[in-house]
Amino acid sequence: MATLKYSRQRESIKNYLLHTEEHPTADTVYMHVREEFPNISLGTVYRNLNLLAETGDALKIPTPSGGDRFDGKTTPHYHFICTCCGKVMDLDMDSIDHINEIAGKNFAGQIESHTTMFYGKCEDCILKS
Repeated sequence: MATLKYSRQRESIKNYLLHTEEHPTADTVYMHVREEFPNISLGTVYRNLNLLAETGDALKIPTPSGGDRFDGKTTPHYHFICTCCGKVMDLDMDSIDHINEIAGKNFAGQIESHTTMFYGKCEDCILKS
């Protein structure tokens, strides 16, 4: 793969993802990056978010509502999606990588990784009900 040309806009998007605990949508990233680059387009934000995900500099998290969320924390970790408010959160838990071995016991191929998403109600939604 050819090396990417440096982009201040892409760097700003990446920096925002690295410094937020939220798992923002492209629209949210767009609103924040516009503060630094008022003329940036939503399309540019989408392209750069997808590029960051392709290069491993961000995670793209598909959600049941269809809107992707993005995460600057690229080390292996798990996510929780609230089925009530749609919030996406990191889960602080031990690795379950041993599931690859379990899944591979009756599978002729080679399992190298997995994606696990947890669903339920977040604390805020439980307190509201």
